[in-house]
Amino acid sequence: MEADKKWYVIHTYSGYENKVKTNLERKVQSMGMEDVISRILVPLEEATEEKDGVKKVVKRKIFPGYVLVEMEVNDKSWYVVRNTPGVTGFVGSATKPVPLSDSEVEYILKSQGLDQKPKQDIDVEVGETVRITSGAFENILGVIDEINHEKGTLKLTVEVYNRETPVEVEFSQVEKIL
Repeated sequence: MEADKKWYVIHTYSGYENKVKTNLERKVQSMGMEDVISRILVPLEEATEEKDGVKKVVKRKIFPGYVLVEMEVNDKSWYVVRNTPGVTGFVGSATKPVPLSDSEVEYILKSQGLDQKPKQDIDVEVGETVRITSGAFENILGVIDEINHEKGTLKLTVEVYNRETPVEVEFSQVEKIL
């Protein structure tokens, strides 16, 4: 079913992007459509603004007037999105929305820190000792304190200069000691 989901762009009234996102998330939850409409995104970028000689970093919308939605398009999901207050329509033809290409989605998600790395798993348990195979702690042994499958990372305790030091490494940076 995941394969049927694509990212679509919906056009909103200018300045209503966050309100549309909130309203649509509420609607999806109240109608139990989480399996059809999974993610709603208003892409932001950090920009430096200078006012009266003072620089400050602000978050600015990358696509003002647009919201991205990952969804499976069917009559019900189309109707739900189309009839959300603040939405003027989908980008594409009037009746058939056009999905973003995989490369466009990958670029946007990566810019938002949401890139979808293929989930890697590792066959280890808390308390086991592993060898770090790359990075600053290469060839050092560490004891696993925590496994984060969502992020694909391990928290290890390693000994550096006769002190126990906590480090976080990716699954790909360690090997199990047999």
